[in-house]
Amino acid sequence: MRTQMQIPKLGIAEIDTKEVIAGSYVTIKYQLRILHPIDDTGYIKIVFRTVTDFGFPQFEDPSSDNYWTAFSTGDCRLDLRWDKKGNKRPWSGALYLKVMDGYLDEGDIVTIIFGDQSKGSQGWQMQTFCEDTFEFKTLIDHIATYQFIEIEKSPVLKIVPGEPKRAICIAPSQIEENKEFDYFLKLEDHWGNPVKRVEKLIHKGFSGKGSIHRISITDEETGLSAVSNPIKVVNLAENRLKFFWGDFHGQSEESIGTNTIDDYWLFARNYAILDICSHQANDFQVTDEFWEKINSSAEKYYKPGEFLTFPGYEWSGNTPLGGDRNVYFLNNKGIISRSSEALLPDRKTKYLSSPTATKLFEDLANQQVKSFVFAHVGGRFANLDMHDENIEVAIEIHSAWGTFEWLLQDAFDRGYRIGICANSDEHKGRPGASYPGRSTFGSFGGLTCVLAGRLNREDIADAMKQRHFYGTTGNRILIDLELILPNGEKVMMGDIIKNSPNELDLEVIIEGTAPIEKVDIFNGQRLIKTLHPYSKDEVGNRIKILWSGAEKRGRARLVRWDGSLKITDNSINNIVPINFWNPDNLPILSSDNEISWRSITTGGSSGMILSLDNPKNGTISLETDQIKITCNKD
Repeated sequence: MRTQMQIPKLGIAEIDTKEVIAGSYVTIKYQLRILHPIDDTGYIKIVFRTVTDFGFPQFEDPSSDNYWTAFSTGDCRLDLRWDKKGNKRPWSGALYLKVMDGYLDEGDIVTIIFGDQSKGSQGWQMQTFCEDTFEFKTLIDHIATYQFIEIEKSPVLKIVPGEPKRAICIAPSQIEENKEFDYFLKLEDHWGNPVKRVEKLIHKGFSGKGSIHRISITDEETGLSAVSNPIKVVNLAENRLKFFWGDFHGQSEESIGTNTIDDYWLFARNYAILDICSHQANDFQVTDEFWEKINSSAEKYYKPGEFLTFPGYEWSGNTPLGGDRNVYFLNNKGIISRSSEALLPDRKTKYLSSPTATKLFEDLANQQVKSFVFAHVGGRFANLDMHDENIEVAIEIHSAWGTFEWLLQDAFDRGYRIGICANSDEHKGRPGASYPGRSTFGSFGGLTCVLAGRLNREDIADAMKQRHFYGTTGNRILIDLELILPNGEKVMMGDIIKNSPNELDLEVIIEGTAPIEKVDIFNGQRLIKTLHPYSKDEVGNRIKILWSGAEKRGRARLVRWDGSLKITDNSINNIVPINFWNPDNLPILSSDNEISWRSITTGGSSGMILSLDNPKNGTISLETDQIKITCNKD
């Protein structure tokens, strides 16, 4: 009688480092003790999470950054190769060590130096976001069949924040007149990671119903200062609707993100100070067990009036089948209906699938649990040929992936009644405060402001159905918008007007987190008017230069704008960067009249505000990867 062979123990791995600072340059020594011989042309493979922005390795130039080396005690040589997609998601990045001209025997030691500094390299630049268990997941192909077996335990290290570099002050958007309220001070490092627990403070309150205030605060220990978002003083008893801030979209390490789903909810509540949050894992990675975990954890952290969670998932069909959609349920009894079971173990599930977005809308409509849907642009983009206005309430036009106003235009072209939202699609464990870091994502994640009576699932879902919400690129801007009908009746954003008169009065109050440059007013896709809340004289000696756009609607949307600028017969006194999210790639003033930079866009814009000696003198010559321009004083 045959018995099944046991998988042999193949190796024991360890590293000499337990903790590193996010974004820092390090040298890490990794050693693997071989427990089973590895044949000639066999492999050792070390894989890393798909979502990371550590410095990708190179093996040729020992004086340059991210130089990795490897050697062994065995009678062989090791060929090194890096493949960004060399393994199954969510462990895509793969370092291959191929055993050549010999073999590795039991007891041999393989050593890898991640960030070898022996010949001048700064080392290996770590990812810019924190992670409790950054893993060197190790697999071995010991008999050279390209069949990899994971060792029993792979080494991990902890990535922690650096020193505080920036202060953030977060306050409620509305407060009761003459009543004390809580506000928060957060300190972030170079890359946007919170360096310690957010400090909760108490303000004595403001008077003057309808007035707008901001809080200025300085951290005593660091000297870092911050100004809060705008705060409106209201009579909450009279004010039917309140401003609630949410990030409805992100993932944790159980799918393709970072840190656990519990860490995800806790960051949203305790560090981003959100009112609303949802977890949105790609459906083809959500096992039945993890679907239960999504629902149970959403219920665990749901505290009506304090912190609202929606259980849900990202329906992730290919664009011809409908593209990305975000699904939200009002309780934990919703049934997942996936686009596919591609990454489920053995494709096992007790749930039926929805192979198209149209079928998804039908399946959701037939469930007892109420739901709503956003159209999303991630790797895939939503195909709006498929739509159900009773279920799909919003177009997500901004996230960490970029800015996608073209998707809104697609909706207008089809005559859809749709709301506009913005979220992060955060993969780095920081919902509500999603910095893009060094790569992969091109923008700071967005926020959605929902206007609702109470902070509970029913009221927020009703506001979503009524399209009573708006999106921002991550700032807590106050927008109070009303249309005034000839009879004096007022309607708010999202409302439907029947038998609309030819002329309407539009009343808009906008309070930004920085000075407002302009307000564009559209009727559908037609620009009606642009308002500038300042005069030309107030611009002073400043000029603004912007670049924007995306190459494609899909994954290959990134545009590089690396460039330089030179001004003649004038001098540059100061530069204010705009949306340079990688702090290691800020514009460089190389002389009093020359600037160089590295920049990308993924649908949004980047640029600079320059302060000049004389804004009316000289000629500017600008050259980027995309365009060359010369402008003179005329």
